[in-house]
Amino acid sequence: MSGDGRRDGLLVVRCQLGEREAFRELVRVWHAPLWRYVRGMVGSPHLADDLAQEAWVAVVRGLPRLRQPERFAPWLFTIARRTVADHLRQAYQTAETSVEEAGAVVDDDDSLGGVLNTMQVEAGLNGLPPLEREVLILFHLQDLPLAACAEVLGVPPGTVKSRLHRARRMLRRVLAERGYEA
Repeated sequence: MSGDGRRDGLLVVRCQLGEREAFRELVRVWHAPLWRYVRGMVGSPHLADDLAQEAWVAVVRGLPRLRQPERFAPWLFTIARRTVADHLRQAYQTAETSVEEAGAVVDDDDSLGGVLNTMQVEAGLNGLPPLEREVLILFHLQDLPLAACAEVLGVPPGTVKSRLHRARRMLRRVLAERGYEA
């Protein structure tokens, strides 16, 4: 995870008191992790830019009401999750494209001795259902602790553990099907 709760809490309080420099620092610390999470969920870097921007607008609006400043990270990822869910819901309602068109993946046989690079892992993540993809991104790529993942996802920690187990197994299978040994 990019920040620590105490430092983030102090930054949030300073933001709530109107210090613009504190907000710049909060964005500096948290924009990259937020963007990586959104990118992992939607797949497109350009769409991730737009949705991360929407999430920051929601943060600016909600920051004055944040009662537990030290819980900024789970709160931020909850906002990002809602932003992504809203986008996906709107896209689902308006899109007329087929699942096959949206999910087409180019098969690349040129592996580097079984070593998984970032693009291969991302392709594997994109092959997972949203719930499994999301829990892997939050826990492994964003380094959120189990309790924070549970808070963001709105489920008990035990559910997060079972989703992680299932997601890892599914990712292994997807990567194996594509010829990568995980």
